Order: sequence, then C-alpha cells, then structure tokens
Amino acid sequence: MNYQIREMTVKDYKEVIDLWSNCEGITLDNTDSYESIKKYFERNPKLCHVALHEGIIIGAVKCGQDGRRGYLHHLGVKEQFRNRGIGRALVKSCLLNLAKEGIEKCNTFALKSNERGQTFWKNNGWNKFEEYYYTFQKKIN
Repeated sequence: MNYQIREMTVKDYKEVIDLWSNCEGITLDNTDSYESIKKYFERNPKLCHVALHEGIIIGAVKCGQDGRRGYLHHLGVKEQFRNRGIGRALVKSCLLNLAKEGIEKCNTFALKSNERGQTFWKNNGWNKFEEYYYTFQKKIN
C-alpha cells in the first residue's frame, strides 16, 4: 500500500479531528479546538504529521517540544490501515525532526485503559516510567 507522510497544517484540522475522534484511546477536549491546535502548530512548526493514502488522511500525530524534551500526542491511524507501519512512520518523522532541533528525548502518554496503545509503544522501544512519576494536571480556566 502506498502512503505519504507530510507536515500537518491547520487546513487538515477537520479531517484530523474526525480521525482522532474515531480512534479508541484518544480523548479530545477544548484544548483540541481549532484555535488551540493552530497555536500549537505555530509553536511547533514542522513537527506534527499526517499520513495520506490517495489524498485522504489515514493517520496523524501531534508533536511538540519545550526546548528540552519532545512530546507526542494523539497518534492515531484509521482502523483499516493499522498494522502496516504507518504509526511507526509517523513517529519516526516526528523523532527525526525533533533530533534536527537538538531534542534528545521524547515522551508520550497513553491512557491506562488504552492497552493497544501501550502495547504499540512498548513494542516500538519506548520505556514505561509509571514507577518513577505521576502526571498531575490543573485546569487554568
């Protein structure tokens, strides 16, 4: 199967949100609004990617960095295109671009209920660090 990986843009927003909304293990909220995603792209140019097959988005990943670490969010591939290396290719594109920016480590997140996602990350060489820290979050507004 042929597919291409390219940089995600705000023009992809609706198609990407539809994809993520239909991927188990991905939760969306108000921080995934059009304006929020647009700001994310502006702060992290060239880091977020989509996979396309025949002009249709079949996979997407949001990637950013804080100058020290990279972060991957919302890796999703349409069900009928899974197990073909598309998720790995999206991650590889992100990691290559993070490396170009001098970022040496990358973190990602998986819900405890997302066993399929956890298996993907473990099978692709990512280490689980739940023994070392917890993620805390606070809503600002």
